[in-house]
Amino acid sequence: MTAGRSLSLDHISITDATPWQLAELAAATGCSGICPFLHSMAVLPAMPDYDLVRDPSQRRKTRNALASTGVTVDLVYPFTMAGRTVVADFAPALEVSAELGAPLANVLCYDRDPVRRTEKLAELAELAAAFGIGLALEFYSPSQVRTFAEALAEIERVGRANMGVTLDLLHLMRGGDVENSMALLADPHIRSNIRIVQLSDGPAEMPPDRIAWEAGIQRLLPGEGVFDMAAFLNVLDPQVRLSIEAPRQSAMDAGVPALDRARAAVDATRACLPRF
Repeated sequence: MTAGRSLSLDHISITDATPWQLAELAAATGCSGICPFLHSMAVLPAMPDYDLVRDPSQRRKTRNALASTGVTVDLVYPFTMAGRTVVADFAPALEVSAELGAPLANVLCYDRDPVRRTEKLAELAELAAAFGIGLALEFYSPSQVRTFAEALAEIERVGRANMGVTLDLLHLMRGGDVENSMALLADPHIRSNIRIVQLSDGPAEMPPDRIAWEAGIQRLLPGEGVFDMAAFLNVLDPQVRLSIEAPRQSAMDAGVPALDRARAAVDATRACLPRF
């Protein structure tokens, strides 16, 4: 890996930006891609009010920003599966994702019924394939797919070629299965299931009731915590997409401008990469 490795700027890193602003911030900080939310989320209160699925003018602004900056969309959110989810309802969001050129849709699963969960993931994978989009299943300890091993097992059950894993280093560290996860990463066949890697840092431990808080609004930048970035990055496929997912509510509250926060995140990440 080199300092020239392409990076994607995740929306969670700069939640107070619209998707078109995120594209401009990515370009200004030397990122080649973005991972935007298609619409604002109540759980991310700093997000401006927007909806690319419903508002053609906002889609146009986003397309224009992408075209003028040369930035690509590497992954889109949110595709959240719950027990009552109707998969067909995702069709408009997938259509917009395809319009923006997104190759991947990030999926979180909260459905407690394992049989239904697998069936709906297979249905969503088929629907996404019709739009030329792959699924990236994100494991996350508060969800029903908690660890890297569980994500791999779910993908195996679904059995669709257009489905892989979103590998978030923070979730790997907080999932309670770090040693086994790192061992799995040593297998090239398993590594080939990874569609995108999300980078941030953190302290060695986090109380269980603070895991969602940390993940959503307050992480450390790469190199600021104790995560073994060297061991993690060294086992990855060198071609896998890298995304910076490091929200810092404290910096936002302190009035640090979005461009400065984005630049700090990118600079911290690039400072880690040359060592490997």
